[in-house]
Amino acid sequence: MPGQRFYIICEEEESFRAVSSGYGSGRDLPQANFRNGRECARHFSNAEGSNLTMGGAYVTAETRTSFKGYFSDSDDRVPFERTFLLFDGMGETDNAREREIGGHVAMFLRWQCRHSDPESPFADDEGYVPFGQLINYDGGRSNGCTTWSEEVAEDIIALVEGNPTTLYIYPESGDINAVADAVTDQLSLSDAGLYWNATCLEQIETPRFWTRETLRPIIDEWRESLPDQPPLELPICR
Repeated sequence: MPGQRFYIICEEEESFRAVSSGYGSGRDLPQANFRNGRECARHFSNAEGSNLTMGGAYVTAETRTSFKGYFSDSDDRVPFERTFLLFDGMGETDNAREREIGGHVAMFLRWQCRHSDPESPFADDEGYVPFGQLINYDGGRSNGCTTWSEEVAEDIIALVEGNPTTLYIYPESGDINAVADAVTDQLSLSDAGLYWNATCLEQIETPRFWTRETLRPIIDEWRESLPDQPPLELPICR
């Protein structure tokens, strides 16, 4: 599991807690590869559809809980509902709402089939509910959101729900560009007043920030090239 890189600081209680978290995976498109590895991020952006993390200042906002489907737990079918903590940004993070950027537990449901359960409050008009495998990607990569383990996510959401607080994600675009320039010029980061994890810097060689003006047209072109897909219809569970 990646190291503890998310810090929960409460000045009033004089408390500090470090936990692991996930970051944006990025994409590998025909026009550009901005895919991140599991342990070290090289690519960052605020472009919608990039699946990348954007550093900067945020404020936690409201939460939304949505039903994702059922999964098997000790031979029982159990509903999986995931709570999403929205972030409001400013400056380069001002499109956090447009990008649906926030924080949530590092779990998702991989749909496999649908089963008949007319009595379920989540059943569709035909009385079916989706069923699948619950995937835990604790400490892995996301679609651009900050993700936490189940226990940590519950603690953080309980801490900030109805009590908005500030959130800062490092690095911002200026930090990324400054580190990239220092690496190119073979300068010491510490002498230049900069920071990057040394192990990760060795892996990625140099970080890159993609502006939304650069990356958005590439993403739009890729989306337009995709063939039309028929609506997803899950098979009936056997």
